Amino acid sequence: MPFSGMTYDTPSVNGDSMRMRNSSVSSADSTPLHNAFGNSNADDYDSDGSNFAPTPRTLSMSVPPELAGAVPLLDRFQVEGFLRAMQKQIQSAGKRGFFSKRSVGPQIREKFTLEDMLCFQKEPIPTSLLRISSDMVSRAVKLFQVVLKYMGVDASDKVSPLSMEDQIDLVSKLYKQTLKRSELRDELFVQISKQTRNNPERHCLLKAWELMYLCASAMPPNKDIGGYLSEYVHSVAHEANSDPEVQTLALNTWNALKRSVKAGPRHTIPGREEIEALLTGRKLTTIVFFLDETFEEISYDMTTTVAEAIEELAGIIKLSAYTTFSLFECRKLVTGSKSLDNGNEEYIGLDDNKYIGDLLAEFRAEKDRSKGDILHCKLSFKKRLFRESDEAVVDPMFVQLSYVQLQHDYVLGNYPVGRDDAAQLSALQILVEMGFINSPETHSDWTSLLERFLPRQIAMTRGKRDWETDIISRYRSMEHLSKDDARQQFLRILRNLPYGNSVFFGVRKIEDPIGLLPGRIILGINKRGVHFFRPVPKEYLHSAELRDIMQFGSSNIAVFFKMRVAGVLHIFQFGTKQGEEVCVALQTHINDVMLRRYSKARSTASGSLQGDLCQNVKAPGLDIYEKRVQELSKELQDSKKKCRTENFPNFCTSYFSSFFNQE
Repeated sequence: MPFSGMTYDTPSVNGDSMRMRNSSVSSADSTPLHNAFGNSNADDYDSDGSNFAPTPRTLSMSVPPELAGAVPLLDRFQVEGFLRAMQKQIQSAGKRGFFSKRSVGPQIREKFTLEDMLCFQKEPIPTSLLRISSDMVSRAVKLFQVVLKYMGVDASDKVSPLSMEDQIDLVSKLYKQTLKRSELRDELFVQISKQTRNNPERHCLLKAWELMYLCASAMPPNKDIGGYLSEYVHSVAHEANSDPEVQTLALNTWNALKRSVKAGPRHTIPGREEIEALLTGRKLTTIVFFLDETFEEISYDMTTTVAEAIEELAGIIKLSAYTTFSLFECRKLVTGSKSLDNGNEEYIGLDDNKYIGDLLAEFRAEKDRSKGDILHCKLSFKKRLFRESDEAVVDPMFVQLSYVQLQHDYVLGNYPVGRDDAAQLSALQILVEMGFINSPETHSDWTSLLERFLPRQIAMTRGKRDWETDIISRYRSMEHLSKDDARQQFLRILRNLPYGNSVFFGVRKIEDPIGLLPGRIILGINKRGVHFFRPVPKEYLHSAELRDIMQFGSSNIAVFFKMRVAGVLHIFQFGTKQGEEVCVALQTHINDVMLRRYSKARSTASGSLQGDLCQNVKAPGLDIYEKRVQELSKELQDSKKKCRTENFPNFCTSYFSSFFNQE
């Protein structure tokens, strides 16, 4: 099976880019330039332009400071074509012009500039402002009609305020037309920015900026238009003499642009509730579950991403060390009124740039599509992986969440253990749950706790009474332990298993050159390597140490490992949509070992060199170690982007074997 993918480069907006002053360019006829900005005020605006009649061949481009960012994009604007179409529309309506008086100097009434085109107007536009595909022009014209309607203006100078419902309808219409069409997104942003310049009606100006904020919150423009727009918005947001309300909206737009440029456009059209919440400054709320079925409520709006939700949740629960935690989509089948057992749950890691609003919309869509068995989806918070450095973390919430996750995986049967360990682990969990009491068997929850904390598969290997006697005996010997002590002992026992502290992925076998693996497999990834389990009945099959994994990679539907088995290299391939997470987890553990080895080598070298020599000489191989660490650290940072590719082969290559060979 080929591994292929598509690279996606997210453009960045730089609001501090150099402001170009006194930049001007001429149209093809090279007419003289003039200062189009002038010193007039908004009262000079004349929407019917009765003082002059333009001719397209006398265009001149003079760019004021706030439009300096448009200079490199002049080939994107169709100034002459727009003016020609506008003149035809004006003449057919019996008027002589439409631009503001301030857009022309008293000596040169016939010359028209980019600034003229990018000024507020009440009249509909006859064509697009940008050069776009011919089949998109009519859509662009209709977009401007929606923009005018949202602003509550028309060519007859009437101001028509809209109800909240009408506003939401119009914004939804703009989203529907532009969210998936990048050309129209650019056109829409230019149209709205046009309506924010030289706008004499304060109410209309505020509505234009409000609309800009709503659009920037749901989608970014393309890179080139984004650079111009961000510079323009930034200049308005920080202009000393700007209207305070305009400044606030411009600053909100600037912040929304930064977020949408980083995360990309929304995948689903924002719902009415999201639009209304953004318009009214209200936050929406949703529930995030933990693995023990407790939950917390978090707030979100149209622009909130997974990364921002994680940060908020960590603050709520006072989790200071949260870099190894993430949000997951938890999917679980429910038949009728009964949910299937916990082993039927599937946890899918979520990209940091995914929008919370998109996730909740997808959950609702999945539920609506369900027939017969209902698929329940919810947000869950848990660790992405366990790292060796976790053992040094003393944050109480970090330890508690780690315990909950290991307990959850253990009870599911993901950590096969013997009877003695199973009895000890059950006693420890009961102690954590209810503390120490002299006669635990008299406690009302005793029977349910015995069943809850003993994995079903191992419970069947022994009689219920035998288990109870063994567990009570072990529990009574723990009188000296506190709940925290019991929790730490539980973590220590599981951590010391060869496959301890793993993260687990359910996969389907595609290629097995040795023919020993079942069709369905559970992969466990930890600091020691990759571990293979049979899911039903739960059975440990095989482990591959990190040093034996020569190469690995993923596509959006599979993951592969090139590894040594009994000294022979084989390529194994498995079907999964979580290949990226598998690669990131594996590469992280490899990087951790590389860093540990590098630190050890550097420490040894420092201790063995004396006097001035230690300042000038590195131990043999340190340069290689350092280079390897840098390479792998870069790979880890890039792995998410790489593992999402769809058009080019993607290999997350391991240099681990050559590292060990250097020892």
